[in-house]
Amino acid sequence: MRKMRTHSAPWRAAAVLASVLLVGSVAACGNSDTGGGSKDDGKITLGFSQVGAESGWRTANTTSIKDAATAAGIELKFDDAQQKQENQIKAIRNYIQQKVDVIAFSPVVESGWDTVLKEAKDADIPVILTDRSVDSADKSLYKTFLGSDFIKEGRLAGEWLVEQKKTASGPVNIVELQGTTGAAPANDRKKGFAEAIAANPNLKVIASQTGDFTRAGGKQVMEQFLKANPKIDVLFAHNDDMGLGALEAITAAGKVPGKDITIITVDAVKDGMQALADGKFNFIAECSPLLGPQLMDLAKKVHAGEEVPARIETEETTFTQEQAKEALPNRKY
Repeated sequence: MRKMRTHSAPWRAAAVLASVLLVGSVAACGNSDTGGGSKDDGKITLGFSQVGAESGWRTANTTSIKDAATAAGIELKFDDAQQKQENQIKAIRNYIQQKVDVIAFSPVVESGWDTVLKEAKDADIPVILTDRSVDSADKSLYKTFLGSDFIKEGRLAGEWLVEQKKTASGPVNIVELQGTTGAAPANDRKKGFAEAIAANPNLKVIASQTGDFTRAGGKQVMEQFLKANPKIDVLFAHNDDMGLGALEAITAAGKVPGKDITIITVDAVKDGMQALADGKFNFIAECSPLLGPQLMDLAKKVHAGEEVPARIETEETTFTQEQAKEALPNRKY
């Protein structure tokens, strides 16, 4: 019996060693994770932090991103920040900890991102900004921005109004429903609009306040505007949803939207386009939410180390009542 044990010990040791080598070999072949979250099947993981679900535009944007990720074979980790910057910063740090391949987010506000973006850069995880930009002086903290020219949208709205009111002999009183305080689209649309209407000194913004991009906010602030200002000629709303909320307040005040008060908005979501087709809105500058396919294409490129443009703008247009009627049947959002 002792001889049998003496001979079996080397055999068992050899078997154990072979098993260890085999397991190690398999593990080495299957391990393609370079620290960025890549899997052995080569599938890219994208961490995306969304602003929230404050509007029809945002809902369409989220749907576009989720559908495009599925179509592109990209694993999407999605987070709703509920319009709070601290929630987005927490989500980004979670993505860094999870070692995703790419991080993308639509910033709630422009400022306050340098620290967390530096953390992503140090972790060698590329970042893509979508829809909204940041005001960081260090452009190396993110790879690219994908979205709209918000200043141009505000300018287009203002230029249309200048043309419509070019024969006005007296003051034209404008109220403005701003987007979320500190957000890039709110800052830029306000700036573009102000620059455009400066061409006609009769056009004056008599009140401007945030409605937080929500329908409820638009209604509440418009109620305040109507009580404080007996003569309002024009409403410029930074998005359709606030304009739609304002419609309720205008109607409740006994005025006819689109006639007694000219209404200009931005976005061109389906509900806004319907209001325009019905003559309740007068003009919309488009801001497309369908960024999903372009985002997935960019995620693949930056993950592969390819150079991409620092800024990629979506192609958009404007709509009058007749153009809205024509476009509505095929509207995707």
